[in-house]
Amino acid sequence: MDRPDAPPAAARPRRAPGLMARHHLEDLWVRAASALVLVGVALGSLAVGPWAFTLIWLSSTLAVHWEWQRLIGAPLPWLRIFGGGVAIFAAGALYRLGQSELAFLLLPLGAAFAAWAAGRGMLRWAGFGIFYAGGLLLSLLSLRHAPFFGSCAIGWLFAVVWGTDVGAYFGGRLIGGPKLAPRISPGKTRSGLIVGVLTGAALGALVAHFWPNVQARMLPVFLLGLVAGALAQGGDLFESWVKRRFGVKDSSRLIPGHGGMMDRLDGFIAASIFAALFGLARGLPSAAAGLLYWQ
Repeated sequence: MDRPDAPPAAARPRRAPGLMARHHLEDLWVRAASALVLVGVALGSLAVGPWAFTLIWLSSTLAVHWEWQRLIGAPLPWLRIFGGGVAIFAAGALYRLGQSELAFLLLPLGAAFAAWAAGRGMLRWAGFGIFYAGGLLLSLLSLRHAPFFGSCAIGWLFAVVWGTDVGAYFGGRLIGGPKLAPRISPGKTRSGLIVGVLTGAALGALVAHFWPNVQARMLPVFLLGLVAGALAQGGDLFESWVKRRFGVKDSSRLIPGHGGMMDRLDGFIAASIFAALFGLARGLPSAAAGLLYWQ
């Protein structure tokens, strides 16, 4: 109850918003807590054996697959989820058993099944989802498979994508400026893109250069990081466009403060597929060597 001599509520001066509110950082703590858990799991996957690594990322891939097939709203969702999930699971197992050709063949078969189940109007969306999710798993397995460069290649990916995300988040909110793609993702700014890509590329180059027994050359790895970071932001925009296309705010509610697994891995998917394809294209003994070995 107001005191008799107190000014009316409407006349009282309003408190200025705090630093967090002024820069739209109110959700920072929830996001940070969730991110720490995810970072711990991701880094832990580097310290375990090949089968445990496969199982950790297979779980993430299946979550992405589940979210995608639900998000597009096509017919027979559980049939698509089950059939596509079996194909992705078998692809990961076959790759780990040394049958990489059969592993890559399973993705088109799974995509064809999902497309058939979705029907003519949604067959492209359902089929692409298998490549989107399965591409993440097989790209990471292709990079991690190398006994010498494998763990460093995954560590480099983590550094580039996480550095890009964090740099873009803070750069966009603290600097501001023109929007990057306002119709797709109103929160993204050009300043955030520049700060994020430079931050991610620099962190990736440092990680690869100081990784024990690797010591990759910084300049080519930094330039690769610029491309991977830009593609990571492109992957983020792509997922935002897909969600707008289907009228969905978050891919799911699996991760507090981040939405779903797709929301967290959208940029990582794009960067990992690029890294694996680039590494394989160089024709060296492994995809990871093609990514990090420069004379």
